[in-house]
Amino acid sequence: MDGSPVTGRVDGDAVVYEPDGLSDGEHTFTAEIPPGGVAGLLRDGPGAEATFTVDTTAPELAVTPPESVSSYREPVTVRGRAPDAEKIMIGAHTVIPGPDGSFLSELPHSPTGSEVVAVDAAGNTTAQPLTTGIDLPQMRAVHVTAHAWSYGPMREAILDLARQKRIDTVQLDIKDEDGVVGYASKVPLARTTGAAQPIYEARAALRQLHDMGVQVVGRIVAFRDPTLAEWAWHHGRPDWVVQNPARQPYSSHYGAIAFTNFAHPDVRRYNIALAVEAAELGFDGIMYDYVRRPDGRLSSMRFPGLEGPATEAVAGFLAQSRDPVHAAGAHQSAAVYGIAATRPDQIAQDIRLIAPQVDYVAPMIYPSHWGPGEYGVANPNGQPFDIVAASLRDFQTVTKGTGATVIPWLQDFSLGVDYGDAQVRAQIDATYKAGIDSFFLWSPSVEYHGGALDPK
Repeated sequence: MDGSPVTGRVDGDAVVYEPDGLSDGEHTFTAEIPPGGVAGLLRDGPGAEATFTVDTTAPELAVTPPESVSSYREPVTVRGRAPDAEKIMIGAHTVIPGPDGSFLSELPHSPTGSEVVAVDAAGNTTAQPLTTGIDLPQMRAVHVTAHAWSYGPMREAILDLARQKRIDTVQLDIKDEDGVVGYASKVPLARTTGAAQPIYEARAALRQLHDMGVQVVGRIVAFRDPTLAEWAWHHGRPDWVVQNPARQPYSSHYGAIAFTNFAHPDVRRYNIALAVEAAELGFDGIMYDYVRRPDGRLSSMRFPGLEGPATEAVAGFLAQSRDPVHAAGAHQSAAVYGIAATRPDQIAQDIRLIAPQVDYVAPMIYPSHWGPGEYGVANPNGQPFDIVAASLRDFQTVTKGTGATVIPWLQDFSLGVDYGDAQVRAQIDATYKAGIDSFFLWSPSVEYHGGALDPK
């Protein structure tokens, strides 16, 4: 019916429109005749017929892709052209196009989950999704626990690496493997369960690092959370906990009650609330770790409320978290197992499903964790360059076209083989050779080989 004639007849003080091809009374619609309007029809009286044009044509809309930014906190310029539109709506923002239909709007920060909607005088609309590319800055990062940051000598060792320009990013724990939140979080559940602990002062840490030009990525250990799991089990919320077939807590080498249920909405909301709070405090990025099911036989586990494959639920959590985290100003990533590129069902980390929900995937490709012969590398732990290069190729292949990049976790600890500057540097060289300029170093003791890191 776009712009097509519609027959109308006068009935009292109204015109009744009856589109062609419909039976009597079917989908007729009535419009009041304004004073002085359709005078000829009124003179002719009821039953008179005339032809009217009903405008149902959607306005044209062309949106210029916004330029990429390096942070979801940066302002974004949206421009385009909609020659027939009366107004343009971008989320909560409204702009009136010029005489030629062109429009420009300055948004205070990168839009997330938004669309551009053109509205014409008749109320017809045309919408286009609005996506802003993010050019992630280089990240040469080291992992720091809450307790390490709170301890002066360990904190100073990390700050020295930053002063020497050997690192430009610190990955600081928000919630750790014990389920402890390292600062005085205001998230209600973190306070109720006793998870929130004033180990370090978040704003002060962020201010100190940002003043040095250092980025801060906050790590949230998502579903390995004995603090929340034990509280939930003993407070009438057993469905928050991964269970065994006997409906008791699933026990593993991580503890008797260690894993929360990634399928439960309240467990999800808790982790997302912590992420949003941290982003609003000023963390530049949020990295979820243990965003997976426990390792072990899937048949030995129950996830109350789970519908569909576990892989889809894990990726669905990241999808649920993405827009709130972006809206709060931070980028989002996921630490994943090195085997996940080729074995997605082993711990419910399907990279093809996860990658579209994150800004980058962070595979933990520690050489000590690969078995002999993996990727054709006889002794991965003794051949750190070879195994890192080989595993990165798989991750780059599986994330191609998803919009996510790959930034690996590298090993800076000794397990079976003594690791020093040379072994750490070999992994970094393999990363650079793969065309990746960023990495995270993991040391459980938070002690790093600065000699492996070039000052920049």
